[in-house]
This record gives sequence, structure tokens and C-alpha cells, in this order.
Amino acid sequence: QVQLVESGGGLVQAGGSLMLSCVASGNIFSVAAMGWYRQAPGKQRELVARITSGGTLDYADSVKGRFTISSFYGKNSVYLQMDSLKPEDTGVYYCNAEMTTPVAPGAARDYWGQGTQVTVSS
Repeated sequence: QVQLVESGGGLVQAGGSLMLSCVASGNIFSVAAMGWYRQAPGKQRELVARITSGGTLDYADSVKGRFTISSFYGKNSVYLQMDSLKPEDTGVYYCNAEMTTPVAPGAARDYWGQGTQVTVSS
């Protein structure tokens, strides 16, 4: 069984900073990529930032220059440093990992954390 545990959400004023952390644990064979998605009220879940095991980065246009994703694949963890936060960054942030397990080493699938709330006040 695989589990993703997030931490670091909270309430912050516009212009402030937060760091989100996520650690994957359990029966993991390999990790292809890890990232963060968010879902604002009434909206669909969207990609915020993603990093592959090879170091390829992908950011949503709305967060480029403000958010920084990093990871330690040896520890199956991913972090999101969020600076210059805006009220429109408010939402539930979900950690995502594309991983394989020993029972299916050739078949990567998505795993999700439970979500952590980020609220940015104006």
C-alpha cells in the first residue's frame, strides 16, 4: 500500500509565503514524477507544478516566477515553495506521484494525497 502525506498548508496574507511538503511511503518500486495540483472552489483540479525523476520541471503559467518545486527522490518527497502568494492561489493543494509498485513494476499509476488547504487573504 502506498501513502502520500502532505503538510504545510494554512492561512497567509497576500504577498506572503508558504512551503508545502509531501512524503510518499509504502511499497514503492520506482517514482517517475511528483507534483502538486490544486482545486479552487467551483473549479477543476489543475496542475501547479511537476518534476520528473530526470529533473524536468513544469509549472502553470500563473505560478511561474513565484513558486518553486523541488524533490528528493531518494526520500520520495516533493516540496513546493510558494512566494508572493495571491488570493487566486487559494484552494486545496494535492500532492501527486506517478509511481510503480513491486507487484506491477512496469505499470506506473497516479497516487494522491489527501489535500491541504491554502488560503490567501487580500
